[in-house]
Amino acid sequence: METFAYADKSTWRILALGPESSGNFSVFQSGKIYFSEDFGDLLEDANYHKFKDSLSAFLKKSGIKPDIILNDQHPLYRTTSLGQKLAKKYGAKHVRVQHHLAHIFSAIGDKRISNGGYALPEVFFGIAIDGTGYGSDGRIWGGEIFKFESQNSKVKNTKRIGHLENQTMLGGELAVREPARMLIAILAKFLSKEEVYAHIKKYYSAQEFEVLYNQSQQNFNCLETSSTGRILDAVSLLLGFCGNGRNYKHEPVDLLEKNSTKPYADLHPKLQITNYKSQTNSKLEIQNPKYYGLLTTPLFEYLIENLYKDKSRLAATAQLYIAEGLYEILCHSGLESESGFFAGGLANNEAISKYLVSKSVYANKKIPRGDAGLSLGQIIFYLSGQ
Repeated sequence: METFAYADKSTWRILALGPESSGNFSVFQSGKIYFSEDFGDLLEDANYHKFKDSLSAFLKKSGIKPDIILNDQHPLYRTTSLGQKLAKKYGAKHVRVQHHLAHIFSAIGDKRISNGGYALPEVFFGIAIDGTGYGSDGRIWGGEIFKFESQNSKVKNTKRIGHLENQTMLGGELAVREPARMLIAILAKFLSKEEVYAHIKKYYSAQEFEVLYNQSQQNFNCLETSSTGRILDAVSLLLGFCGNGRNYKHEPVDLLEKNSTKPYADLHPKLQITNYKSQTNSKLEIQNPKYYGLLTTPLFEYLIENLYKDKSRLAATAQLYIAEGLYEILCHSGLESESGFFAGGLANNEAISKYLVSKSVYANKKIPRGDAGLSLGQIIFYLSGQ
């Protein structure tokens, strides 16, 4: 266990159980946060039992009896079920924290741990990018922008102000394991059926493709997602850096990053951002911003048009498109210096993080940016007044 001093006068004893894919827990008491190791994917029984045993041993040894227990918003996580049981055992209040808000507040916690005197601005922003996380609207999120208003370092208002364009996950979670499913749904928006098949025929037979294409057209067994990970998975597959599968979490994105060189300047795709309130498209000329979406379909149109060019440069260009688009939304929403935070599993992507950090958007330095830092973010979110 690591221990961090955290300046907060709260008398609550808080246990945060984190996510599921990178199991970790954190405990707050008397101005200190106790932060566990990463136990790995809790869907694996051995990891889950180790997680529970370590948590039980810590609570017993420390004598801490939590009166607040925090969980991810996802109703089916093992940690959610465990949180419900522990809340009954201790008579504690059980609270669910939205996944991407916890990511952003892990970055805020990181900065406050590093600088104990840091006070939240009255208005600040957060970007969270990852694979998939359960959204407050029931959709699958993963490319999110939030605006926060605070008073005396306590958050008074939270608003989701933008996200990546929603794309379709054919077969739901199967699209996580088979990136070609994402690619089919995206390309089908602007290519003919025959043209789509030409780009994915090495992965599916004609009969298999027929089923998947019809599924896409009928929107059967499909989920909408704003996930950055799913977009970059599809880019990696289209450019030939990954196969139609993955051996570990974020593998297609990792291969995309490893094979990236220098982005194109003369062939850079024009950023396209939608104001969802008015449903009008723009090339960053929107007035009176309300709610934004960074369009990702035009990115694939650009890649298809230039697929004969250097794939490594196209890879770098695609990642820069995401980074620049997210930052432009922040700027249009009133971003000021030192008022932006950035976290999530894909905040470890060097191409994207390097750009945002160069624009003074703060990214975690001590606490993991991905799910392995989520439990601490849950605590910071709760202590910040939500």
